[in-house]
Amino acid sequence: MFSTNVYSYINVLNKAANASWLREETLANNLSNVNTPGYKRRDVDFQSVLKRELGNMKFTTLDSKVEQVDLSRLNAVPYVDAANYSYRIDKNNVDVDTENVELASEKLRYDALIDSMTQEFSRLKMAMQK
Repeated sequence: MFSTNVYSYINVLNKAANASWLREETLANNLSNVNTPGYKRRDVDFQSVLKRELGNMKFTTLDSKVEQVDLSRLNAVPYVDAANYSYRIDKNNVDVDTENVELASEKLRYDALIDSMTQEFSRLKMAMQK
């Protein structure tokens, strides 16, 4: 049996797409709770998790870093945004405008990640045909 890292980029892109999807759901949930007294907004930060994992391998190429990434450590987890203080009387800290901008931005990120995975599969398919 032979081992290959040909799907390394796809696996990392898949983790990023899953995290992006989770963030979209989390932001939509924030918007649905905009009028819930005491609700604190939630968010997902996958970028810092990925940066930490890739940053642990200094002085290596990106290809080498991606091949060595431990996928089990690339997990996005929602957290409560306690730093975003509320000035509202009901102690809710969700700002509709901010959430909508973040949601639109995340949708673009998700679409770009899916497009990147599609292109990577196309490159693999083309390489197998030659």
